[in-house]
Amino acid sequence: MRRGVLTATVLALVLAAPAATASSAPSGAAAVAALFRGIPQHGVVLGRSTAPVTLVEFADLQCPYCARWERDVLPEIVRRYVRSGKVRLVFSGVAFLGPESLTALRTVLAAGSQNRLWNVVELLYLNQGRENSGWLTTSFVRRIGAAVHGLDVDAMLARRSSAAVERQRAAATTLAQAVGVYETPFFAVGLTNTSLRPLAVDALTATAIEPTLDALLRG
Repeated sequence: MRRGVLTATVLALVLAAPAATASSAPSGAAAVAALFRGIPQHGVVLGRSTAPVTLVEFADLQCPYCARWERDVLPEIVRRYVRSGKVRLVFSGVAFLGPESLTALRTVLAAGSQNRLWNVVELLYLNQGRENSGWLTTSFVRRIGAAVHGLDVDAMLARRSSAAVERQRAAATTLAQAVGVYETPFFAVGLTNTSLRPLAVDALTATAIEPTLDALLRG
């Protein structure tokens, strides 16, 4: 996992998926659309409001380990727990790794105002570039946004610098500090509308997190 104090490493090159270029469509657009189709989104939340369990993901959009989680684990969690109405996911973004982390975070929060945050998050991870290398250009973001059905890309770009997005970002930072986030990805879990507790994950696999979710669902 990635600690906020670390700088870029070779792992960022090895684990990150190839970035979309200015002339290519983003990788995985059809799969992302299928993964989230029919699942309610509201701002940073994915899943039904009546889901008995809430899982919060603290992530930096430049973190290669977060990208691995999104590619390898999230689809299984969504299919097994979120689509069935058992678990709701909350994205709580942090910007540990530099200026492009902050730009990416503001971008997805802006997409959240149109209830498309999770689509943009997933596509950014699937097309993640090298850390603070200049990969998060306006042209690149437009290509990501254009691949999300129903997203007004111009409105998303305009909202990135809004006071509303800054309030959301500040709230996520406060929550991360309260929970004790020191690396990404980092997770907190609990029954919905109750206190959350940090969830220790020793491997970025579904089997590392499913027992905790199942135990909470059994009550």
